[in-house]
Amino acid sequence: MKDFKRDNLLLSLCGLNCGLCPMHLGGYCPGCGGGEGNQACKIAKCSMSRDKVEYCYECGDYPCEKYEGIDEFDSFITHRNMRKDLLKAKEVGVDCYVAEQEEKVRLLRFLLENYNDGRRKNLFCVAVNLLELPDIKAIVERAEALAQSERFTLKEKAACIVQLLREHADGQGIELKLIKKPSKK
Repeated sequence: MKDFKRDNLLLSLCGLNCGLCPMHLGGYCPGCGGGEGNQACKIAKCSMSRDKVEYCYECGDYPCEKYEGIDEFDSFITHRNMRKDLLKAKEVGVDCYVAEQEEKVRLLRFLLENYNDGRRKNLFCVAVNLLELPDIKAIVERAEALAQSERFTLKEKAACIVQLLREHADGQGIELKLIKKPSKK
């Protein structure tokens, strides 16, 4: 959308963590308000008409009808924590929240460079998005120790960390897959 620009390209206006999105990581989308990409967004249009609020929680009408069912289905990135993440950013401050997101992006890049056997990008993006930072760090540390002691191949390293991520997520009641909207018949 013309003239829709934002400084923070890691956390979108609506609460998506753009820095953890496979489209952003692959260079296909610059993030919310970063230029070309998903610029036809109804929430971005709303922001333009409301003095360009930087985050929806700054609007007196938040949460509005645009948020009804917004977290039921995912796109390229999980939508499940949008409201929770916006609330966290509001409570701890955007700078603190973004610092945590930058650390998550660093860990995600580490996983993609060292544990991706070519089939794990979406899983890693979802896991890093939905799991808490201290938990991700602990899982990576455990996987690193196992991989070094056992001299794992890349395929074995990938299987190991996927198992650790899934076990932790299962214990938290979190499903590590994108929830797609059912297709209309």
